[in-house]
Amino acid sequence: MIEMEYGRRHQLLRVRGRSITWVPPLLLLAGVVLLDFNTPEQFRIVSWIVLVPGIAAAICGVWTTAVFSLLSVLTYVAVDNAWPDQYRAGTADFVLVAAGGLLATLAAGVRVRREQQMLHIRDIAETTRRTVLRPLPRRWAGLEQAGAYLAADVDARVGGDFYDIQPGPHGTRVLVGDVQGKGLGAVETAAALLGTFREAGYHERDLADVAGRLEVRMLRHRFHTTALGRDDGDRFATAVLIGFPEDVAGTIEIVNFGHEPPLSVGPNGVRELPCGGGLPLGLGDLADGLPPVRRVPLAVDETLLLVTDGVTEARDRSGRFYPLADEVARAVTADPRRVEPQRLVLLVRDGVLHHSGGRLADDTTVFAVRRTRVAPGEAPERGRLQV
Repeated sequence: MIEMEYGRRHQLLRVRGRSITWVPPLLLLAGVVLLDFNTPEQFRIVSWIVLVPGIAAAICGVWTTAVFSLLSVLTYVAVDNAWPDQYRAGTADFVLVAAGGLLATLAAGVRVRREQQMLHIRDIAETTRRTVLRPLPRRWAGLEQAGAYLAADVDARVGGDFYDIQPGPHGTRVLVGDVQGKGLGAVETAAALLGTFREAGYHERDLADVAGRLEVRMLRHRFHTTALGRDDGDRFATAVLIGFPEDVAGTIEIVNFGHEPPLSVGPNGVRELPCGGGLPLGLGDLADGLPPVRRVPLAVDETLLLVTDGVTEARDRSGRFYPLADEVARAVTADPRRVEPQRLVLLVRDGVLHHSGGRLADDTTVFAVRRTRVAPGEAPERGRLQV
């Protein structure tokens, strides 16, 4: 939060790229001097000049604050000596202004150092986010995609939501999921699942084998955290695993591990894809087996919309949930171009923020993907990429 406030403050106090943080304390200094000369002798306000370095400490750098502290002392002496002896504020107020300037300079130093630390933490969090949620090309492996991730903890910038696309010799696979819980433990679990998906999604021929590898990885990760004595050994994750087979263009394969059902958004409206209701990753031992692989139709002109529960469980002030399907259907009817992944993601992201008033109770992920048409004579991308 400190880093965000720092960025907003410095963005507002700039004109044509130049900082004007010195303007408010300078205006306050001039205002105090003018008021002091235009008030009765019995009502001296020159000592209010102590507010000038205080304001500078809140928005300016250390050296600028020190300059305003010195300027305040010199201005106080000049203004006070301009009055007759019987009306001067005296030494006590002079000490107040001098001490206030010194403390303001020290406070500015502490503030700047804290802001630098927060910027450093932000850079670390951003690096972590790019490691877990690696950047994806807009068009890749025969798919056009767009994604948006909003962390409930604005300082963390990364949480338990995850998504990725993995091309390979057996088609392109997509994974979207949500790790139970928050904090670094959730990030660690998401990274473990994504690592397994990137390997299994490339090498395994059958999507069921990819799903099995994810379940085993989740169990191994739980055993490891339990052996370390951590209290998050019962963590699980919901996920949707999707395969875009090369043999059938109008069909996709879906394995649902207790996640929000995907939505198909196209010219004919919005429909929820039937994909079953399997248990989350890590809870497979409570069922007879893994969720089945289902083949469902998906036309080339349809976009697949996947979200985490941060979207579907977003509430407004009255407690009403965000009506995802209705909002998307209404927007696509009004403008059919909204079926494009980028437009669709922005529509849902902005809709959730507006509906919840910007108060996100959980990490929020919106991911949209659709097939791209390969031009005649152009080789498919998925067979060449081995990442």
